[in-house]
Formats: sequence, C-alpha cells, structure tokens
Amino acid sequence: MSDAHGEYHDGMVAMLELIWGESFMAPGGPALVRKTLQGLKLDNARVLDIGSGLGGGDLVLAELGANVVGIDIDPGLIRRAERLIARKGRASQVQFELVTPGPLPFPDGAFDLVYSSGAFTQIADKRAIFAEVKRVLRPGGWLAAYDWMKGDAAFGEEMAYFFKLEGLTYAMETPEAHRRVLEELGFGEIRVATDEGWYRRKSREEYEQMKGPLHPRMIELLGAEQAAHFVENWRAMTVVLDRGDLNPGRYRARKPHA
Repeated sequence: MSDAHGEYHDGMVAMLELIWGESFMAPGGPALVRKTLQGLKLDNARVLDIGSGLGGGDLVLAELGANVVGIDIDPGLIRRAERLIARKGRASQVQFELVTPGPLPFPDGAFDLVYSSGAFTQIADKRAIFAEVKRVLRPGGWLAAYDWMKGDAAFGEEMAYFFKLEGLTYAMETPEAHRRVLEELGFGEIRVATDEGWYRRKSREEYEQMKGPLHPRMIELLGAEQAAHFVENWRAMTVVLDRGDLNPGRYRARKPHA
C-alpha cells in the first residue's frame, strides 16, 4: 500500500506500524511475505519489490538470500526504508530507488522475481504494469504478489465510506480480472486465490485491539481525534470485508522460458 505519492503522512505511518508491525504498511508482516513467496528459490535471486514502502518486505527477502531493489514514489518512505536496512546490516543486499509512475526504469530481463504487497491495488492500469513486470523479468522468472482486490458486486455506500476514511487512491479489480490480464499478456503457471477470509478475521482482531489495549498508545502517537478516525476506519473496513467488497488475496505467474 505504498504507491500513492504524499498520502502517507507521519501519523499514518506510525499507525500502520503499530497495527501491522515495525516497517510494514500492509498486513501479515514477515509471515505473509514468506507465505506469498513459498516454494520460490530466492538464494542469490535478483528481486524487484514494487511499492517497497518502509522496507519490511525487503528485509525478509534479504534474509531469504535475495538481492533486492525496492522502488517507491514517496521519498519519505524511501528514506525510512534505507535507515531500516542500514540498521539491520543488509545494505549490501538491498538498495532503494525513487521512481515516478510509468514504465519501470530497468532493462529487459533484469530480475528473477518481481514481488509486491499492497501496491498494485493502487495502480489503475493493470495491463500496463503487468506488461512492464513481464518485460523486466528474465525468461522463467516469477511475479508474486499479495493484493487488495474486490468482489464481483458493484461498490456501494459502505465502500465509498471506507474509501473516504482511508483517504488513499484505490484501483481494485477482481481476482478473475487479474487472472485474465496475466493470461492475455502471455504469463504461464498462473495462480490467483483469495486469502479465504484470513484478513477478514484478522481485521476484526485488529479493530478490537484498537478499541482496547492499543488505544492509549494511538492517542499518544496521533492525538484523540485522529485516533478516533483510525478506529472508525478499521470498523468500516471490517464491514466491506464482511460484505466481500474488499477481497484480499495472492497471485503469482511465470514468464515463459521462450
């Protein structure tokens, strides 16, 4: 969730880390990163992380043996991620680049894996970004992503209210729409699946924590008014998750060898 320039102010970053863990701007933390990448060989792999955010995913990738380039369009997030990686002693494996929306600034076949968590959901032109992913992958390379997708029904008032509270840019598509675009672009071995209600359940736990034991810390970090805003934001999110309007999941696909 880090592809919206200027939308992640300090208060929001502090709030997301409080809920999702240090250096993470998407749910699940290191465990979800590892699950998204399960079965892929990462030792000495060259990996591109699209929407690297605070760098938590890149740290996990480095721990798994990868050499990582993380890209984001928010300079503040890049600086935070660089500090994290330096503090953890992984600077030899991970570098970050500030980019602008559009074609990826890398040559054809530069990466063994393109990874992303929560960034593609904010990119409207899925065909264009997935075509760029395919271009920068070597033959046989993989795309692996966790994403916030949508259900089949048209958005209603509940989703509009959630978007208003979030204050972020979303461009969600259904899991089937993702599959269709990947197929049309010539990817193979495509797997697209929802998370089977994992984050629907997890978000309720987070909401209860925010109303209870985390609330004093939230007020300390954000002030009472903004803390109340985030609690209501999470309540609204549980509603759209329960309705199936928000439909998180994972997908992966492989660039053919020839």
